[in-house]
Amino acid sequence: MTLKVILGSLACLLWAAPLAAQEGTASGPPELITDRPDQTESAETVPAGFVQVETGWVFAREDAEGVRLQSHQVPGTLVRIGALDWMEIRVGWGGYVREEVRLGPAKTEVDGAGDADVGAKLILHRESGWRPQTAFLAGVTLPVGDDALSSERADPSFRFSLAHTLSDRFALGYNVGMAWESSLESTGDRDTLSNYLYTLALGIGLTERLGTFVEVFGEVGASADGPPAHSFDGGFTYLVRPNVQLDLSGGVGLSAASADWFVGAGISFRFPE
Repeated sequence: MTLKVILGSLACLLWAAPLAAQEGTASGPPELITDRPDQTESAETVPAGFVQVETGWVFAREDAEGVRLQSHQVPGTLVRIGALDWMEIRVGWGGYVREEVRLGPAKTEVDGAGDADVGAKLILHRESGWRPQTAFLAGVTLPVGDDALSSERADPSFRFSLAHTLSDRFALGYNVGMAWESSLESTGDRDTLSNYLYTLALGIGLTERLGTFVEVFGEVGASADGPPAHSFDGGFTYLVRPNVQLDLSGGVGLSAASADWFVGAGISFRFPE
């Protein structure tokens, strides 16, 4: 039922978005704006007729009650396809995942391909005065990963992305939404839980090519009484060319349910140039 509601909402937004897009101006392809390395999805779409690839590596580690959990994910990839001036199609893949659990001298490892996902981003309103630029994202996971790493279900998600231009150098972005995630319980049953999610990021332009950001993000259980997960991160982006960007980021957990710390690096490029 939840997936039907999301798809129905997406259909309504598809009908309404052309009206919202009329508020913008067509001034050619914008600057390269990516949805990585932070957790805040931008309120911009890839220009129509362009394809943008954003990929990278992430390492995370958590220590709890004598158990060490760590994971590598590479190359986590998002392909963004500009379909219209106000809409992009999104195809993602979790990449190759390696998870390791250590309990004293004992070690357990799981590795293989992660799941994929498909979705879309639509611009609902261009920034105007105090009104932020607003976009809507919706997607669903595809359980194509290896058995030990796949949710084995099509899990939906959606979020609203909002952005304010504070000055020539400062920008504020934030997301709110929900995501569903399926996992295997200790009883052997597979359960799907829902979570509210949020992000808040401040982007700072240091030079024409170098940028930085700081961010808080997390999720709070909507269908269970599990502990919330809150984190803080920051990083840098460097524009190598007008259509190529490198990034480096890292962060720490602010609650027991989050990874203790994580680092990542990646590259984004758009073509044609």
